[in-house]
Amino acid sequence: MFRIRRVYDDILPLDRQALVQVQEILRVQFPDLPEREIAKLPQLLRNPLKYRFRSILYVAEEAPAKVRGFALVSHAPDLHFCYLDYIAVTRKRLGGGIGSALYELVRQESRAMGAVGLFFECLPDDPSLCRDPVMLAQNRARLKFYERYGARPVAGTAYETPFKPEDDCPPFLVFDDLGLGIPLARDRAREIVRAILERKYGHRAPAGYIDRVVDSFRDDPVRLRPPRYVQAPGRAQETRPVHLTGDAIALVVNEGHQIHHVHDRGYVEAPARLSKILEALEGTGLFERLEPHHFGEEWIRRVHASDFVDFLKRVCLKVEPGKSVYPYVFPIRNAARPPKELPIRAGYYCIDTFTPLNRNAYSAAKGAVDCALTAARSLLRGHRLAYALVRPPGHHAEKRAFGGFCYFNSTAVAANYLASHGRVAVVDVDYHHGNGTQNIFYERSDVLTVSIHGHPSFAYPYFSGFRDEAGAGEGQGKNINYPLAEHVDGKAYLKVLEKALAKVHKFRPHFLVVALGLDTAKGDPTGTWTLLRSDFLEMGRLFGAMGRPSLVVQEGGYRIRNLGANASAFFTGLWRGFSERNR
Repeated sequence: MFRIRRVYDDILPLDRQALVQVQEILRVQFPDLPEREIAKLPQLLRNPLKYRFRSILYVAEEAPAKVRGFALVSHAPDLHFCYLDYIAVTRKRLGGGIGSALYELVRQESRAMGAVGLFFECLPDDPSLCRDPVMLAQNRARLKFYERYGARPVAGTAYETPFKPEDDCPPFLVFDDLGLGIPLARDRAREIVRAILERKYGHRAPAGYIDRVVDSFRDDPVRLRPPRYVQAPGRAQETRPVHLTGDAIALVVNEGHQIHHVHDRGYVEAPARLSKILEALEGTGLFERLEPHHFGEEWIRRVHASDFVDFLKRVCLKVEPGKSVYPYVFPIRNAARPPKELPIRAGYYCIDTFTPLNRNAYSAAKGAVDCALTAARSLLRGHRLAYALVRPPGHHAEKRAFGGFCYFNSTAVAANYLASHGRVAVVDVDYHHGNGTQNIFYERSDVLTVSIHGHPSFAYPYFSGFRDEAGAGEGQGKNINYPLAEHVDGKAYLKVLEKALAKVHKFRPHFLVVALGLDTAKGDPTGTWTLLRSDFLEMGRLFGAMGRPSLVVQEGGYRIRNLGANASAFFTGLWRGFSERNR
């Protein structure tokens, strides 16, 4: 079994390994290809504008991370065509269906990008152009393969004219109409051929060569060579949809969240929040559900103080089932001497009086962390977008304190996990300041923390989130707060978000983590802003347009009536923005 996924760049270790293996396949399968062409493959993906094509790499892999084949496509969005640079399979897997799957995927994706057709070069099956009988047989096999899909060489042009008269086996230009059935107009063909020759061979082509080849396209529409190999001439093979691994938003749900159900009056952090969101997302078709993996507690202890973790675990076990303990005594005068009785000690580790401790708080919070880590790990395994749908939330939990319905900071734990693989930007769009995330990363330079929230003069947590809190030590300048007025509509909010994302862009993160609070919505019982469904759609689009591997972790949002609709809008926008950026 194999999977096919897209490699966007060489940021992730998984992708760097894949690129090395692709380069080795190129060396083996194309021995005449200059090493400099092979070496520049990572640059093609990183800096497409330099080469006037957008390079797209698909790899077929067998676990664990063994590349068995690949296809490299150049997309010209200005002229709406795709050019297949290379498609190759390792010799160990010839005949295993990988080549067919890759080509069918390339056709599928080219259609999705709005291409008028797929162009590529194929060495000739004509003995007058290719004198080597072994190579001639290989060329016939390739052209027969492509002809099954309706792709045939362009006829009646000078495209197969070699650069030098003594050169052997000049390539045909092959055209695949992608099953659209639309003839290729002469003027469009001339534009495309000129682009191919100038962008691919401009530095090598003799003077006047490109003009001569372009001028040789005289038929209108362009004429293709009659079929030679297919049994039913003119009938392209019906292709099956090819599933692209990672071409969906990884969704990890904290199913165990329901054990944390506080029935006390006024407690709005209820299990119905997740069920409403999940119900709305199921109809979008954007998600691939992943089962949560259970990670060790050490990942929590890397961002939270061990004494705090130990306390939370022990005190939750001591609370009577069905009961809750609310902090009511706080260490204002002597923080160095925590009380011995665990329930009284709750105030030593808490920042408010309305976040209870109960028998299941630790287990539910640990489950939320596991989901966030599973979603983060999916980014390292090929997904570009992931969503941890969890409760309880986490962004108010500091290194050694819980509060704001939060016990462990799932967002921070996941961000710290990703930070071992590159720079991370955390953008908190909850109505309330992400004081916990700020506290955890305040002195670090590898994680940029940005929070857009209600001003602490009127919004929880009241004592943090001011504009002048900019980080300390190595983290100086790496914490950015946007405290906003009590009444903010979607238009004003999105302007601030655009400014915040400009700061993120300058940081050049390898990963983007979004702490998604939906409590900025109109009518939320914990907020005062008036964002509408259309605003969440645009918010998601702006994040997707960043084009980074992105993890979204659910934080607040308490108006059950519109919670699902707003979440669905956000992720529709996220997918749309990401797709527009990469297509």
